[in-house]
Amino acid sequence: MAFAPALKTWLLVVPAVALLGAAGMRMGGHLLHAQESGPAAMDAGMSQPVDTQATPTALPAALARRLGASELPLNAVPSGLPLDIRADMEGNTDLFAFAQRLRGQADSGNVEARWMLSRVYDYCSQYASDPGGYQLDNSVLTGMGERAATAMAAARQRVAARCGGFVASDGLGYPLVFAQRRQAAQGGNLAAEASLLADGQPLQSDEDYRRGLVERVRDSHDPEAYMALAPAMGLRASGDRAMTGMVAGEALSELAWRVAACELGMPCGSDSVLMNSFCANGGICSQDEGQDFTDFVYDAAVSRQGAEKMTEWVEELIGKRKRR
Repeated sequence: MAFAPALKTWLLVVPAVALLGAAGMRMGGHLLHAQESGPAAMDAGMSQPVDTQATPTALPAALARRLGASELPLNAVPSGLPLDIRADMEGNTDLFAFAQRLRGQADSGNVEARWMLSRVYDYCSQYASDPGGYQLDNSVLTGMGERAATAMAAARQRVAARCGGFVASDGLGYPLVFAQRRQAAQGGNLAAEASLLADGQPLQSDEDYRRGLVERVRDSHDPEAYMALAPAMGLRASGDRAMTGMVAGEALSELAWRVAACELGMPCGSDSVLMNSFCANGGICSQDEGQDFTDFVYDAAVSRQGAEKMTEWVEELIGKRKRR
């Protein structure tokens, strides 16, 4: 991984490929994307130079103060979103039992439940491919006695604890996740529709549709849709005429969409699925156990100049909400 963090940064970077090779691991399959694709995204963002003299840790607080005057609280979610379904993705929920409940609702036509079902499948896919091997690998990592390996093992153990019950025959790989998201998108779920664009397989491929989708996500202020769209808005969008004038086309623009999602209410705390996935699946773990995603990004992924640009982008992305 092409990381260049500041020496002062509270960042524990585990080169996942090297670690897994040393431990003799069997972590195959599709890495998490959309909400759980953080490691790859952070890899791209952290490839930018980092100013070792910067003090970016103060910027998230400054951003919060500047945006604190908005008429609606930053952590509010637009009315009409089923908060109970989304909230159950976090915490210590038994995700196997949660998936059973979601499947019943999804089969009854609830597209929000189908979207969340895809997230559960995505989050648990590596564990489910080989539960026994996953636990054995955790033991090997812990036994290495290295701080980096231990942190990654702890994050993976949380995945195992939450995903217990899934087995390889459940088929929680990429094809199943994609099928669930496409069905949810076709039913009108915006986050699922955004995730298809991020996956390079949008419902429609023409420029008008793709630009219109980004505008719909931006206007929705739906944090899940922001986070799902983020991977499509980084370097992948460079040179795409459909994204002209958007926050898009640079490595940090993807992170800006993610930070904006956090500001709009996406769970991004130190114990969130987002942070857990970074550490468990990519070995990108913060040494500060209390550090949330926004602080992590400003602290580890951007220089002083980059942080200023990020702040401007985040303000732009949630600016419509401030004026309401």
